Amino acid sequence: MADVLLIQPPALIPSEPPLSLAVLSSALSQAGVSVDSLDANLGAYHYLLDHQRLTELAGDKPKTSVRRALKHNLDAMHFLCSPLGTTSFSRYSTAVRYLNLLLGLWTGDRGNERLTLGDYQYEGYSVFKPEDLNLFSSGNVRTLFRVYFQEELLPQIKDRQAKMVAISINYLHQAFPAFELAGLLRKSCPDLELVAGGGLITSWQEPLQKHEYKLSPFDRLVFGPGEASLVALAQGAAPVDYYLSDTSAIGFVPDFSFAEFDRYLTPKPIIPVSSSRGCYWQKCLFCPEATAPVHPYDSVQPLMFPDLLLQLSESCGSTIFHLTDNAIPVNILKGMAERKNDLKKITWFGFVRFEAALEDPDFVQQLSEAGCRMLQLGLESGSQVVLDRMRKGVRLEAAAKILKNLSDAGISSYVYIMLGTPGETEDDAEMTLNFLEEHAAKIGFLNISIMNLPRGSELLENPDLYGIDSSRLQGEDNSLGLYHEFQSATGWDRFAARKFLQQRLLGSAAIRNIVNRNPPLFSSNHALFFTSSD
Repeated sequence: MADVLLIQPPALIPSEPPLSLAVLSSALSQAGVSVDSLDANLGAYHYLLDHQRLTELAGDKPKTSVRRALKHNLDAMHFLCSPLGTTSFSRYSTAVRYLNLLLGLWTGDRGNERLTLGDYQYEGYSVFKPEDLNLFSSGNVRTLFRVYFQEELLPQIKDRQAKMVAISINYLHQAFPAFELAGLLRKSCPDLELVAGGGLITSWQEPLQKHEYKLSPFDRLVFGPGEASLVALAQGAAPVDYYLSDTSAIGFVPDFSFAEFDRYLTPKPIIPVSSSRGCYWQKCLFCPEATAPVHPYDSVQPLMFPDLLLQLSESCGSTIFHLTDNAIPVNILKGMAERKNDLKKITWFGFVRFEAALEDPDFVQQLSEAGCRMLQLGLESGSQVVLDRMRKGVRLEAAAKILKNLSDAGISSYVYIMLGTPGETEDDAEMTLNFLEEHAAKIGFLNISIMNLPRGSELLENPDLYGIDSSRLQGEDNSLGLYHEFQSATGWDRFAARKFLQQRLLGSAAIRNIVNRNPPLFSSNHALFFTSSD
């Protein structure tokens, strides 16, 4: 029996336990609140990838590709979830594709659902419409997760006999399953207090409060860090308001006692941890974290963080860490470099900015000796004009030096590129192509995307200044929409940017070779295992 039950709904990449639940669990326990956690995302994937269920779903005459995948289903799961999965990139890729193909058999009652290893889509409905969310919570529309919820998850929840269930909704592809689950809980446990929080809920704070929306069937919505709000709710000390927000407590020490590390789909257990919440830069005009921060910025003391890693490594039985910071602060990096002798047996990766400290090859070498094996860096563009316009705070000459330093120190770089920003031209895109080709030998992995313009961006306040002819919220009736469609004054729109990506960027043998190194579907979550591959 627990006072509070925390739940992570599907669908997310099932490669590591949810840090949000671990941090909230720790905060509640420290406040004397009994708490339990369920990673329903992991449970859903295991349920849906069950060999017998898949065999029945495939029918008597499955396609040749499905029959082959079914034949190798159990071996693929074993290979992906064991250290053997790091020994061969080709065998790893085959195993991932088998499992993903089998997940594609689950298309729901209407045949318009699509589930992959980390993504979920339901065509015909919008997560940005409160009325559509209500269709799922009311049970009028069902997801493919319904059978898992009813047969496995609901009995597990009832066994906990919790007084309050808090569902963490961080990404768009969790929304429909989360609301369906909440609706089922409301019907089966009418006296249960239901709370929703997480990054997605916080992103909706402005339109929700502006229109005074209440998202049925939740009793409360928590914006921002949930630690203080959940403790207050559990102790009966919370305000009576429907919307709760309290930044007085931000946790960094997670409690993974609920996590079954050996069940995650990853060759070696990965421990997520964060040294900071929010973003210390908050100037990039294209970034939602700058326009509508999910968390106020705060960070752990630099001298404490290495000890936290060592403690978690011992308690969780793993030496691999995913630092989930928006950008790891420089003082945290320096603190880890100073403790390199203590950290030499661990391995870690995470996002950083192209900071001046990384231009020092000796410092980068110390990071390598402190366990750093991969850093994710948002370059976004090879045009200095674009970078300056977007307030990225990156100089291309510095970025080139940093990429070389990382490569020389044995730290793989995972570089992010974003085309289609307001004011960008084809010449700017060509500069990006040239930069990537020139430095291809120093880039380990590459992610190329097309920009989504966030609601509330300063770009929309000064459209003429940033080359925007016109804009509108994506889907005029999507009141919870997070992004704007826009027409560029340069004539370089999303279609042109995507065409350039497909034909010019991926037409480059050097760039295509980097992109092809990305682990399929798991991408940066598993790239660490293939910083050198067959």
